[in-house]
This record gives sequence, C-alpha cells and structure tokens, in this order.
Amino acid sequence: MSKITHPHDRFLKILLSDPERAAYLLRERLPVEISELLSDEFPELVEGSFVDQELQEYLTDRLFRVRTVHGQEAFLYTLIDHKSYPDRFVAWQLLRYMVRALEQWERENPKWKRLPAIVPFVVYHGADKWRIPNHFLALVDAPTGWRSYLLDFKFSLFDLGHVEDHQLSKQPYLRAWLLAAKYATRDGKQLEIKDFLVEVLTGVPADDFMVIMRYVVETYRHYDEMDVREIIRRVRPEEEEKMMSQFAQSVIENTNPKWAQMVRQESEQRGEQKGMAEMLTRLLQRRFGTVPDWASEKIAKAELPYLEEWSLRIFDAQSLDDVFLDKV
Repeated sequence: MSKITHPHDRFLKILLSDPERAAYLLRERLPVEISELLSDEFPELVEGSFVDQELQEYLTDRLFRVRTVHGQEAFLYTLIDHKSYPDRFVAWQLLRYMVRALEQWERENPKWKRLPAIVPFVVYHGADKWRIPNHFLALVDAPTGWRSYLLDFKFSLFDLGHVEDHQLSKQPYLRAWLLAAKYATRDGKQLEIKDFLVEVLTGVPADDFMVIMRYVVETYRHYDEMDVREIIRRVRPEEEEKMMSQFAQSVIENTNPKWAQMVRQESEQRGEQKGMAEMLTRLLQRRFGTVPDWASEKIAKAELPYLEEWSLRIFDAQSLDDVFLDKV
C-alpha cells in the first residue's frame, strides 16, 4: 500500500503529532474520571505505530505517554478508524495493539514490577453511525457465569459524525481539523458546510491552513476548482495561486474529473515539486527546528516521489536522518 494514496492516515497523524492539539482532544473527549486525573503536562508522543501494515489504509494510531496527578506513568492509546462503516472487531485490534505497546515498554523497562495503565480511545469519522459495543467481552462467546473470569476492557469512543459541528471542540484550531475530518467521509454534505468551513479556518495558523486545505482537496469529492479557490480566497487570498500550485499533484490523483484539466495546467505552469519542497521544509522546521544546509540541499534536488515520502516520515521519525533514509 502506498500511503501517498491514503490521505486520511497522513492528515490524522499530523493532527495528533502536535502536543497541544492532542492534549485538547484527549482532555475533551476522554471520560471525566480519566481526564480529571491527568497532570497538566502535555502528552508525550511515543514514536511508531502498532497497526498491522495491511490495515494502515483504514486505521491510524498514536500512543501518548502521560502522568497522573499522583505522579504515575500511564499511556493513552488512540486508534482512529477512517473506514466508512464501524469495525465490529475494533476491540480485538485494540487488544493486540495495546499488548504490542506494553511489550515495547517492557523491553525498555526490563526490571519492571508493575505495568503502566494503558487507556484505549477510538476516534471514528466514518459515514455510518457507530453501533458496536465498546467493550472487549462483547466479542467473546462464553457462558454468562464465566464473565467475571474473562479478560475485558472498555474503550472510549468519539464518533465525529454524531457531534454537532460547533461542539467538535472548544479549541478553535482543533475544531477546524476535526470538521475537515468529519466531512471527508460525507460527500453529500460537503457543499453544505463550506461557509462554516471558511469560518473555522479563518484565523488558524498558516501551516495548519495549508495542511487542512490539502486534505480537503484530496478527499472532498464534491469540491471542484472554484470551491477550493473560493475557500482560499476568503481565508487567505494572498496564498491562492501558491496553494493551488502546491495542490496540483494531489488534484491529479483525485478521482473527481472536474479537476483534471485545471490541475495539469497548474502543474505545468508552477510546478508541484517546488510547492512540495516548501511544505516539507516548513514541516521539518516545526518538527525538528532549524533545517541544516545538507537537508535543504537534499530537498532542493529531490524529485516529487521522494518529497512526498519524506513528508510522511516526519511524524514517526526520531531524527532528520530517519526522515531522509533512501527507501523510496
């Protein structure tokens, strides 16, 4: 599977790679008995993924290390389901992935005496309503009298589709990200929320706006060139031509035929390669700070497939060297 063709994974990893956005989401959507015992520290992202490779088209995960108000180390495991329908086996997947996370922790702490708590949290933005029980034992076929002897756990669920748009988050910047994710799987509603999308995008940081609009271009099948230009013009008119140039390759890959001719013209006139290089440089600056000369030179000389692949590696890489390993 090429991750470049599955923008949900990239978008959601960027969303949850920012400690402040992650903190707001977790505090707002976890059960109060959990969130009220979290310390004031931002959650620390643990690098890597525990999702099976064949499911990465449909599932995105982020593991966060946190502290409780009592000083205990704990983990919050967030699994984002971006299928169009709920997965009845999600509790089984959660169990496997949480065990993998604890096994990783055990390797790092071989002299442990007690395991850290790990709390599962599912975010779902598919089109169908979530109707799956949110506890593991619902998957187990066993006599009722055995239940107290069997493994069970509950997971917290955030179903974006059944939260009012204005209530997705109290934090304006996070609300913009969640709104974009919510309607990416709701083709028939995308044109209806265009004005509200403009409203929530107004005031978001420039880098956030670019990433969100790229995701809109890649996933909003009912938006054509004029819709995207209108949104950019209403929010950041000075960025219109530059952003349309950056989105050119993404639009070519979009199956919406309305875009094809326009995108080829934009790509020929301005060059997607330059736009992608600029975006990659900004993302590297946000992730690692100053970009050294050797990395800038590598970016300047790279072809588009390398630039896209490097942009995906940023959020799991622990260093600049990890980003630029030549695996394309």
